[in-house]
Formats: sequence, C-alpha cells, structure tokens
Amino acid sequence: MRAINRVARVIPQGPSSQVEHKQLVIGAEGWEKTTPFLFLSEDWFGAPKGFETHPHRGMQTVTVVLEGALEHRDHTGAHGILRAGDVQWMTAGHGVLHSEMPHGKETAHTLQLWLNLPRKMKMIPARYQDQRLPDVPARKVTGGEVRVYAGRSGDVRHGHGSDYPMSLLDIRLSAGSTFNQEISTKDRGFIYVLSGRATIGGAEVQKGDVAWFEPGGGAELSIAALEDWRGLLFAGEPIHEPAVAYGPFVMNTKQEIQQAFLDYQAGKLVAQR
Repeated sequence: MRAINRVARVIPQGPSSQVEHKQLVIGAEGWEKTTPFLFLSEDWFGAPKGFETHPHRGMQTVTVVLEGALEHRDHTGAHGILRAGDVQWMTAGHGVLHSEMPHGKETAHTLQLWLNLPRKMKMIPARYQDQRLPDVPARKVTGGEVRVYAGRSGDVRHGHGSDYPMSLLDIRLSAGSTFNQEISTKDRGFIYVLSGRATIGGAEVQKGDVAWFEPGGGAELSIAALEDWRGLLFAGEPIHEPAVAYGPFVMNTKQEIQQAFLDYQAGKLVAQR
C-alpha cells in the first residue's frame, strides 16, 4: 500500500482586491517537492470582485467549482458559466487572455490548480474544456462514491482534460467505510480534505489537511473514513525540469519570463489564429 509521506495544512490568506477570502492549499513548499503541481488556491468571491482579464503562458489551470457559479471568457470569444461540481481545464500554452468572475449575485467558491507543462509543451496553442457534472462518470463503492474527472477508479475511466496527463478524483465516504484507490507508482500526488476525518496511507487527516504521496511504493492508497469524509485526489508524474514563475507566467528560464512580458506588452502573447 502507498504511504502518505507528509501532511500539510492550508494557509489562510484573508481578503484581497479580487476575493473575499483566500487559502493557499499548495505552493508554500517549493515546486521541487510538488511538481508537476505548482499552486492550488481556494477562493471565495462575489461581485464586484473576481479575476478580470489577465494573461498566462507556459502552464495549465484546473478550476473546480465547489459552490456558486463562475463565469469565464477568453480571447478566443469562448464564454461559459460553471456551477458546483463543474471543472474547467485550461491550457495557456503560448498564451491566453481570460477572465473568471462570479456569475450574477452568486458567490463563487473555487479551487484553482496550476499544473506545469514540460519545456516541449510550453508554447503549444491555448485551449480550454468545460467539464459538466452530469458528464462526470461515477463509481459506487461500499459506503461511498468516486467521481472520476480524470484518470481511473476501478472500472471507471475518464480521459484527462489537461494536455499534461493528471488524475482528478472526488472521493466521498461515509463514516466507518474503507476504500482502496489504485495509484500509478510513477505519480506524485495529494489529497485535499474538504470535510471529515480519515486515516489515509497510515496518516490521520482532517478538513484542511493536504496529504502527499510520492512516486514508488505501493500501487494502492487506503482511505478509512473516521467520519463522513470528502477529499479531492490529484496525481501526476513529476516534471524534472527547472521552473521559473513570475506573475502569471511559468517558464524554464528567467529570460523566457522576460520574453513573455515583452510579448504581452507588444500584443504578441496570444498566438495568431
């Protein structure tokens, strides 16, 4: 069985000009410990707050809507509204300009993951995919359910919406239930505990904990719910390349970051179609 190597806690960061409240779920440990994942931010925001039009290059975002509704637009003219249980997979690649705002009078409660891209993929064309909750396959397990947004749980599979492969599972268990989830021995990953208490891979965790597992070891992760429990599992192979981030850009060198800013200022960040 795969062991949990370390358990971290979310870091409350309070309000800002964009949100009523923010928590840093991952991103404080240094990317060499979390690759291919860079950041995971949990945000609560209602009008007039939100993330107005801004750029990205060299990475991907995975946005999970936990409550409320999120309205997004991008430079391609794409527009959509995501509600609780929906996920957006966005590849910035060469460059994207987009906005993420609360819809109407609803307060959006979201998780946004920054997923790195390897050097050979950093300048691929931008794209996005909205994944609606009714289209997410679910696996019934003893005492619970696993929603498979990307990856596999038992016989239930779903292709990943990201250009760099990763798994995303929403696991819900009732108190007293035990569940084993298969994990690739090549993957690093973490479970963010949204509610309840459980023992995962030998470590007891509760709401607000982030339980990390490393490549190697067993091919299954055991979860025993001590209370009604819910957690999101993220997993993917580490990217063993330098990563340099500044603002909304994630590249391999400082020079590439400088070029991204120059391209943005010159109106060349977004690839011409």
